[in-house]
Amino acid sequence: MKKIVVLTGAGMSAESGIKTFRDNNGLWENHDVMDVASPQGWAKDRALVLEFYNQRRRQLKEVEPNAGHLALAELDAHHNVTIITQNVDDLHERAGSKHIIHLHGELTKARSTVDESLVYDWPNDISKDDKCERGSQLRPHIVWFGEMVPMLEVAAAHVVEAEIVIIIGTSMQVYPAAGLVGYAPPFAPVYYIDPSPTVNYELGRSKKLTIIEEPASVGVPRLVGQLKNLKA
Repeated sequence: MKKIVVLTGAGMSAESGIKTFRDNNGLWENHDVMDVASPQGWAKDRALVLEFYNQRRRQLKEVEPNAGHLALAELDAHHNVTIITQNVDDLHERAGSKHIIHLHGELTKARSTVDESLVYDWPNDISKDDKCERGSQLRPHIVWFGEMVPMLEVAAAHVVEAEIVIIIGTSMQVYPAAGLVGYAPPFAPVYYIDPSPTVNYELGRSKKLTIIEEPASVGVPRLVGQLKNLKA
């Protein structure tokens, strides 16, 4: 059984119908990113921010995991798999994967604005009347621009132990997440699945890099088919 660490980005969920950050008609269309994804935007117009994420949450209920998500869940039965995702959706969970680290938060959760440890499962809309147990307004459990990425060190610790690294659907340009592959052991094979792959500095240092120029729904099941039968 191999220790496999999977890094997933927006392209992982794009084929399920989740809008991505990097397309012209992507997630931030008609909104300045700082208005809906920053502490400054929250302070300026809470109603706008709440409605923006409420719309994302409603859309999430209308989509399903794609073949890529399902293939990764299947890999759990054969290897020790940890998924580190930049995505805030719950499609990996719904596909059946068990060990998932969300770097940028989770759309289906809410948290207190005065105590970050108060996090609640929250699949529906957040309203201006929803409060935490300390009486403070709830906010989306999302890591906004300018905020710390609390799960980054945990994620890096998994990558350090990886025997195989798989990167799926990310431009490898958004830091700090894009730098995680730099923690991988030099002997670990790295598979990069993306229809338009971009090799950044850390990825370029890999001595065992395989690029698969395919969308997640095609490339992931194919690779999983190869990896399932690997011996420890």
